[in-house]
Amino acid sequence: MKTRIIFLSKKKILMGFLVIFAMLVFAGMLMKISINTMNYYDPIYKGRADQKNVAFACNVVWGNEYLPDMLKILKENEIKITFFIGGEWASKYPDVLLSIYKEGHELGNHGYHHLKHSKLTRERNVQEILTTEEAVKKVTGCKTNLFAPPYGDVNSMVASAAESIHYQVIMWSLDTIDWNTKDYQKILERIGSKHHNGAIILMHPTEVTVKALPGMIKKLKQEGYDIVTVSKVLEQ
Repeated sequence: MKTRIIFLSKKKILMGFLVIFAMLVFAGMLMKISINTMNYYDPIYKGRADQKNVAFACNVVWGNEYLPDMLKILKENEIKITFFIGGEWASKYPDVLLSIYKEGHELGNHGYHHLKHSKLTRERNVQEILTTEEAVKKVTGCKTNLFAPPYGDVNSMVASAAESIHYQVIMWSLDTIDWNTKDYQKILERIGSKHHNGAIILMHPTEVTVKALPGMIKKLKQEGYDIVTVSKVLEQ
């Protein structure tokens, strides 16, 4: 009787180990599936709060006539920023795109047709980004890896689609709203009252932006900020 009790105890212990092992294997499989299919970047709205810098993010799908003046002002102030390029625009104006690149500015991806990406399929999202990537690379030789959704239209599907092709989704924490005003002083007021460490400041190539840009730069520098690219403001 004693021997039988010992035998059964060992059997139960062995079965317990087998059950635990099976559970660990199953958990590992679930984790692997989760990592491969469900992990995506959250959209990025700002950079590090412990660094005294801000990034200028300029979306380009129109406004060619204002870009030379913008580039001149940035060059005079020795500032490099990030231009998010629309693919269709890049195909139409390769010379302007090349001039931006040659000035040493960072190039991001703004989709090809300037559509609302949350209304597109996942496959179409990927296509819009990759077609733009190719258009920019054809002109500059530069591969983009930052994606700014047109209209700021983003959801988990859009972010996941971008991440699947190794892009980070970039939004903003401070909007100049330069497309909806003719008064450059309003832009200066917004920047003056809402600037913060790690801010990503959205702008476009407009007449009012050109007028506001020198004042924006002066104000931010007086406040002790470095004006950098989006990649730089995100550095760990």
